[in-house]
Amino acid sequence: MNLLRSLLFALIFYPGTVLVCTVALLVTPLGRGPLRAVVRFWAVFHRWLVKHVLRIRFVWNREVPEGAYLIAVKHHAMLEAVDTLRFARTPIVVMKQELVDLPLWGWVTRVFGVIGVDRKAGAKALRDMVKRGRKAQADGRPIVIFPEGTRVPAGAAPKLGAGFAGLYRMLGMPVIPIAHDSIHVWPKGFVKQAGTVRFHVGDVIPPGLSREEIERAVHEAINRFVHEDPSAPADDAAR
Repeated sequence: MNLLRSLLFALIFYPGTVLVCTVALLVTPLGRGPLRAVVRFWAVFHRWLVKHVLRIRFVWNREVPEGAYLIAVKHHAMLEAVDTLRFARTPIVVMKQELVDLPLWGWVTRVFGVIGVDRKAGAKALRDMVKRGRKAQADGRPIVIFPEGTRVPAGAAPKLGAGFAGLYRMLGMPVIPIAHDSIHVWPKGFVKQAGTVRFHVGDVIPPGLSREEIERAVHEAINRFVHEDPSAPADDAAR
């Protein structure tokens, strides 16, 4: 059944994504509002398919606060990368430059507002992140970042990339860490597993900490599920 569900998900989601990108292209002359609504719809569309086709259930301990925060998210799979556009309010997402350069979809992300990171650019990449981050901050938009820098396998808790602490220090923004265990339902490969994903929104971490302090606090917060049993019962509210 998981194979059939995964196939049905792919047959609906990817053509649907092309259609959504086309609509986004058409509504762009109407301003930011319609474009943001289309992007939001895409995230909700993805979430509906995840819930009703893949049979994946989400549980959360609480809502993600609104406002200009750095939202630091554990990164296991595409699942949470897309869902950030649903659980955060019009976020700016930090993502690798290769995704921003994709035809059509990449264009939509640039207009919506993303921070593309060229991992080979070194200090220039950080300067570009800070410049775009300050614009997001001025607009009151949260910035979603995957501080480990890339998707990590089950049980992995690598140290955070240097860009996260630099962005935190230069923007002076509080951080909301989010842990989850999506890897157990969304492993590498085509077939997804029905089941439950736990999301935990940690306490807000204030600005002004040293690099060592902020990296330790965020690393601990986003990895709270890494060594736990994913089959353990969850008391959080389903969403």
